[in-house]
Amino acid sequence: MTGTFRPRAHSRGGGDQGAVHAPVAVALAALTLPLLALLFGAGLFSTHGASGGCGLQAAAQPGASDEARTGIPHSYLRLYQDTGRRYGLAWNLLAAIGKVESDHGRDPGPGVRSGANYAGAAGPMQIGIGGAAGNTWGGAPRHRADQHTGGFGVDGNGDGWADVHDPADAIPAAARYLLAHGAPADPHKALFAYNPDTSYARAVLAQAARYADGPPELAAVAGTGLESCPGQVAAYAAVPGDVAAKVIAYARAQIGKPYVYGDEGPHAFDCSGLTMRAYQAAGITIPRTSQTQYRHGPRIPAGTEQPGDLVFFAGSRGTPTAPGHVGIVIGGGRMIEARCSTCGPIATAAYTSRDPVAFTRPAAHSRR
Repeated sequence: MTGTFRPRAHSRGGGDQGAVHAPVAVALAALTLPLLALLFGAGLFSTHGASGGCGLQAAAQPGASDEARTGIPHSYLRLYQDTGRRYGLAWNLLAAIGKVESDHGRDPGPGVRSGANYAGAAGPMQIGIGGAAGNTWGGAPRHRADQHTGGFGVDGNGDGWADVHDPADAIPAAARYLLAHGAPADPHKALFAYNPDTSYARAVLAQAARYADGPPELAAVAGTGLESCPGQVAAYAAVPGDVAAKVIAYARAQIGKPYVYGDEGPHAFDCSGLTMRAYQAAGITIPRTSQTQYRHGPRIPAGTEQPGDLVFFAGSRGTPTAPGHVGIVIGGGRMIEARCSTCGPIATAAYTSRDPVAFTRPAAHSRR
């Protein structure tokens, strides 16, 4: 356990990290480019054709090396891999944090299995619950999942509790924190937010590379734009395809980011903030709220919906004629949504069993 973990509370502005640590971040980038190539060289990132390096998104998960299979407890390895797939992060990056912070929960020091260390960090991923570390977990170290604390704590295993000492909750919470601070496109920036220490970030990246099955070919990565901006709508202007392709590409890039009521991105969204920004990424302006988006239309019959259309629900704050929730259809009866059920991250979900009240096709306005 490093004992230096100092996570910072997420800020909606999100722009001060690079300003504060820019000189160190540049030095870190130069030192870690070969490690990033090793870590991500085997197809982990794919570009969507956006200029300036924007639009890099997680595309695949690396295999597990012999060191990973023999050195990581099986239950932890499964959690890292499942969380990586769910949140679109490299599982081995999460595993490397778990190794450096607590040896995958095996470190006997204070704060790993109960309580907190001297800085206020707790659990196998050493997430701040108070003190110098700040309470980035949000709320009590163990609290009911339906409590909206504003932190990154999450009920990862669906047992009704968000518990910082439970790896099934702590590992997804670490993923949410990294996503809110630049991952997956800029892993060294996200790690620097997690613990602003160059040696820490180098150690994590080196460990992550050892956990990945390989060795993959060391490709040159200079100029690939690791400072990618997946939440910025301008990054999607060059995405190939029609409006639906751009809308869905933008929405997929936000999967795993936090739900925050009233937020419009790029670090967090509510349901209609996400749909508005996704259509803005495709060059189409739609209203801000689910009710006004519903009225904006045009409405289409159920059963004729297509990828990119909007699907509406009465929701807890609306009615069938003034819907309180909206998602983006992606096909096969599924959608991408920002939903505050337990205020979990943006995710895909089935909509057919949730009684949608209407579908609209905002893209039709662009053809008039």
